[in-house]
Amino acid sequence: MTTGHTIAVLGTGHMGFPMARRLCEAGYTVHAWNRSPHKAAPLKAFGAVLHAQAADAVRAADVVISLLENGAVVGAVLFGDGSTGKACTPVAQAMKAGSLFIDMASIQPREARDHAARLGELGIAHLDAPVSGGPAGAEEGKLAIMAGGKAGDFERALPLLRHFGHATHVGPHGSGQLTKLANQMIVGITIGAVAEALLFTARGGADMARVREAITGGFADSRILQLHGQRMVERDFAPRARMDIQLKDLRNALATAQEIGFEAPITALFEQLYADAAEHGLTDLDQSGLFVELASRNGMS
Repeated sequence: MTTGHTIAVLGTGHMGFPMARRLCEAGYTVHAWNRSPHKAAPLKAFGAVLHAQAADAVRAADVVISLLENGAVVGAVLFGDGSTGKACTPVAQAMKAGSLFIDMASIQPREARDHAARLGELGIAHLDAPVSGGPAGAEEGKLAIMAGGKAGDFERALPLLRHFGHATHVGPHGSGQLTKLANQMIVGITIGAVAEALLFTARGGADMARVREAITGGFADSRILQLHGQRMVERDFAPRARMDIQLKDLRNALATAQEIGFEAPITALFEQLYADAAEHGLTDLDQSGLFVELASRNGMS
């Protein structure tokens, strides 16, 4: 794939905007659409062509990248599933035969497989390629990308995906989403482990900041300890990835586990902890705000 290709980006929020900007800067012709047009408007300064309708954004595209909110929204935009009644052409009807749809949203594996099958009937290729790394990774082009689909389609997309970070083909359709759920299981559980451990040391009289420093470099070290642990020490829970998104991902993981006959008791425990945090009004905090829920349970401010 060369920079002469035309790319459509659907969804230009916290992740989609910097990724679309990187494509513009790399020399691609970029068409962009967002449900809230003001979020896409600044891309015009980078050379993107903006559209009021998603179908118009994809008509000339060789590759369409979705960074939409969830599986229901992806289905509605692609096929008109669950449409609100607006007279909008479904994206799948507007895409060129032979084009490639790369879904980088986090949705359920069964949804990804369904979308791939329906697009395939229209002669459109599909990859599910969710990401990890957050807005900072999107800005820096350092995302971890987990791709499911046909190996040939992955190779076709790889030059483009390299502008976003490191991409790995993990298996057939749905495997990318399965891997993202595994990622979110590890993230959510590890955030809880770090929060509980730091609170434990604080209750015992230690300095949390020094504890975090002391265990850095040992077997308990992790990116979660480094980034989220520091947020906990500083009580900085401004949302980067919100608590309600983490809860959604854990619930998707449990739904998928039930579908495939897998018992996930640790994930189930943490789903309940995040659900309790949401019930206590913490949904708009960063996912590291689980610290607040655990502190409250222990009577710690």
